[in-house]
Amino acid sequence: MKYVFHALRMQWRCATQYRASFWMQTLAQLVMSGSELMAVLVLLGRFTSVGQWSGSEIMFFFGMMQMTFAITECVGRGLTAFSRVVQGGEFYQILLRPRNLLLQVLCSSTDPRRLSTAVLGIVLMWLSVTQLGIPWTLGSTVLLLISVAGTVLMLLGLFLVEATLCFLSVQSIEAVNILTYGGRTACEYPVDIYPRPIRLLFMYVAPFGLCMHVPVSALLHHPMVDWPAWTAYLAPLAGAMFFLLMALVWRKVGVKRYCSTGS
Repeated sequence: MKYVFHALRMQWRCATQYRASFWMQTLAQLVMSGSELMAVLVLLGRFTSVGQWSGSEIMFFFGMMQMTFAITECVGRGLTAFSRVVQGGEFYQILLRPRNLLLQVLCSSTDPRRLSTAVLGIVLMWLSVTQLGIPWTLGSTVLLLISVAGTVLMLLGLFLVEATLCFLSVQSIEAVNILTYGGRTACEYPVDIYPRPIRLLFMYVAPFGLCMHVPVSALLHHPMVDWPAWTAYLAPLAGAMFFLLMALVWRKVGVKRYCSTGS
């Protein structure tokens, strides 16, 4: 872990070397996230509810997705840029170092500018809870933290799918974005408002529903599924399992078959 913190600290120092540029780009990220928020507010201004969910509840889902995806993009930048690492022949350097390969890739690049979006998400969640008048307890905090961790791990798992495919094609694998960025946009709203095929896709294939929507709906005292209350604490474990599975696939299918880019 000492190596991880040292690498992340160095990445942060590199990103903030030119402070004016850093803060301008951070502000630009915040403006882009704000434009997405405005679209949601326009929708909620026209329709007071979506399915069985009120506007304030929708806002909590939106804020949660903004926060978790921003954290994932911050710490998982090395995976989203992995195609350039393979294409440029830089993966050899990673293979030669006596460190865990996946940790090296994750620590090779971070994007702290995304943290502004995470802060926006936290503010939206707080406003939502305040408007709904939901009592906040220690159990609520634990459930929220478990859900955040599970969702971030699940998203890192999706980024690992793209990183694995980079060993087969050094070009960007846009098809995976259907599940990553497409999943982010779709799952800013409760997954149960969609038709059954989409619900199954985002519940059990790319388990946004298990990692985020089931525990969040329990937090809002509006359970999405008719399961025992304790399952809300276990559902985010699907994210950890998905990440571990994709990490194994990345190593066994991708790394073991890596030959060279010829560069």
